[in-house]
Amino acid sequence: MSGAKPWLQHYTEEVAPTFHYPKHNLARLLIDSAHLFPNRPALYFMGKKLSYLEVLDASYRFAHTLKQLGVQPGDRVSIMLPNCPSAIVAYFGTLMMGGIVVMTNPLYVERELVHQLSDSGATVIVTLDLLFDRVQKAKAKTPIQHVIVTSIKDYLPFPKNVLYPIKMKKDGAKLDVSYGEGVYSFKKLLRAASPAPVCVDVDADDEVALLQYTGGTTGLSKGVMLTHANLIANAHQTSNWCYRLRMGEERFLGAIPCFHVFGLTVLLNQSVLGAGMLILIPKFDIDLILDTINTLKPTIFPGAPTMYIALINHKRVKQVDVSSINVCVSGSAPLPLEVQERFEALTGGRLIEGYGLTESSPVTHANPIWGFRKIGTIGIPLPDTEAKVVDASSGEEMPVGEIGELLVKGPQVMKGYWQKEQETASTIQDGWLYTGDMGRMDSDGFFSIVDRKKDLIIAGGYNIYPREIEEVLFEHPAIQEATVAGVPDEYRGETVKAFVVLKTGMSLTEKELELWCRERLAAYKVPRKVEFRQSLPKTMIGKVLRRQLLEEESKD
Repeated sequence: MSGAKPWLQHYTEEVAPTFHYPKHNLARLLIDSAHLFPNRPALYFMGKKLSYLEVLDASYRFAHTLKQLGVQPGDRVSIMLPNCPSAIVAYFGTLMMGGIVVMTNPLYVERELVHQLSDSGATVIVTLDLLFDRVQKAKAKTPIQHVIVTSIKDYLPFPKNVLYPIKMKKDGAKLDVSYGEGVYSFKKLLRAASPAPVCVDVDADDEVALLQYTGGTTGLSKGVMLTHANLIANAHQTSNWCYRLRMGEERFLGAIPCFHVFGLTVLLNQSVLGAGMLILIPKFDIDLILDTINTLKPTIFPGAPTMYIALINHKRVKQVDVSSINVCVSGSAPLPLEVQERFEALTGGRLIEGYGLTESSPVTHANPIWGFRKIGTIGIPLPDTEAKVVDASSGEEMPVGEIGELLVKGPQVMKGYWQKEQETASTIQDGWLYTGDMGRMDSDGFFSIVDRKKDLIIAGGYNIYPREIEEVLFEHPAIQEATVAGVPDEYRGETVKAFVVLKTGMSLTEKELELWCRERLAAYKVPRKVEFRQSLPKTMIGKVLRRQLLEEESKD
């Protein structure tokens, strides 16, 4: 058996290679934990704790609110909120009444908002008073009929709830909302709604729980249809992987946004499945993160490499007790070795690299947390997950160690793209999801990603993978962050350009960097152009926006 799946030999005895996943409404995660631990804190938000019973009560009320607004099972409800209690309540409430959640990035500008709301056909949007103006401007061009408005202050403890609007107005924020004509107050709707239990039965394998839009790296973003079964399976797969987690006792640091599928699964769903306390951080602020770790002692901190980089390089990190952190799963971008080693030395916990994509709910691979792991790899497939590397043109499986496109298969793989049958058919074939990532598998069954198929740089006929160069740049003592992209070149077709952010107080010349790279890379891989910058453009989850850098480049 392990000949076909060499990774199984590296499963620790606590992790079963296969598991029976419950088939029910995803909202049952909350209902079951609330029945087991009604008075345990489910959420912590800026000084306020909400018990499982309180979150359950509010979610039932939200489900009844939607029904009163005429929302039917299968209708789409957009949630455009940062990490705050209203987002969690709206999520579970929508699922309870059979609606489909559309997670919407609060940073979206009007154009992106119009595309997503129109494409999904959402009729209701839940948003913040701070974002109300933007939503109202987009609304006329979309099917949205009802706008439910919440505020950060809705769940703040006294006196923060009184001081918050005063501070925001002083900062120039617009908090005025004109209620009426399809615009409602979240708080008032909940107060008036029935708290009677409601949770519709669903065909978990077939019915969509979530429409999650992919970043739109290839143009307009597509809605990924994730079923109740997909998301339940991935919550169990990731929880089983973290087998030392104690039911009802873990504290999850919610620094990555729950509107991103990584945050949704490894923070929200996993925390609720294990009856943990989810510490909601509305936006990534390194000082707030350090204070939170110091006072609330979170045990689990999923994040992106940029978050761990910010933490280990912060001047205050030595004065803060970070030893409560046991498990960190890093996703969304490659994790540099130096970052991993320094973070583990600081916390005494384990920081492992995993891999996933929106189309797979998202996690498919991870390094064993407490077993044999290989630094610089994405680890091995999770239970009930298969993976292989194939020749991108012929589809033939590649020999061990050879680079090809990574394919995955498992209960977490999406149903398809929303209203895009052709794209679904080309992405999923015979149950295998074509990831678009180039990778390889070694003889132990550990996988490595070399790069996105589309990020490949072809310079003078050579295939160059940005990640390899980035690893070399990260090793330089003066460099805090770096990314590499292919830029047009008359002679070579494309050439390698490095975008570099230096550590505070450090200096580095282009010539010095070139010498560093020449000692560590084949000549054709050495960056021909270097741009030193104060920062790199990133998504909310900390992924560097290569595309934005290239767009800036083409304007120059």
